Amino acid sequence: MNDNHLKIAVLLGSTRDGRFGLAVANWVMDHLAQRDDMEADLIDLIETPLPTVFPVLGQPPASQEARDLLAAVSPRMAAADAFVIVTPEYNHSFPAALKNAIDWHGTEWHAKPVAFVSYGAFSAGLRAVEHLRLVLAELHAVTIRDSVGLQHPWAQFDGDGKAVDPAADAAAKVMLDRLAWWAHSLREARITRPYAA
Repeated sequence: MNDNHLKIAVLLGSTRDGRFGLAVANWVMDHLAQRDDMEADLIDLIETPLPTVFPVLGQPPASQEARDLLAAVSPRMAAADAFVIVTPEYNHSFPAALKNAIDWHGTEWHAKPVAFVSYGAFSAGLRAVEHLRLVLAELHAVTIRDSVGLQHPWAQFDGDGKAVDPAADAAAKVMLDRLAWWAHSLREARITRPYAA
């Protein structure tokens, strides 16, 4: 991989049976594949589930199984220069599996930018994003103002997974352009002045 390329971890937050999230995540991955400045890594929480029992604060996980599950995700998050979180909205917020994945990690989020692609019936998932902004601020992440919200997402894509509304593609481009600016700037800052939380 080109050292100038940004490593983008796309975190798919839905683990519900019959989820639509994979179609949305694949659309995001298609946008990332079209760019010559980014390399994408899809972290699907169904494919890479994480433990739900936490160790004593400050201690490593006690079981080998928990350590193995984390080993499939944590190094990929640590390697990322930036994140795109793909999330539905459940009960005015974001899914428990996504909160679990966020809570297992600390330094992996520090001084890194996070963009959001959300979806939902009427709200386009925007309330989930507002809650995520509060949580990620506590983890010293920098959330991007420009996001993508998909209302009634089941009608937003054709049979090939392409957006039917050009405005969605335009919004994704703006979001990723902003993410690139912040990712380059914060990566340079972390190299020059290591971040200490």
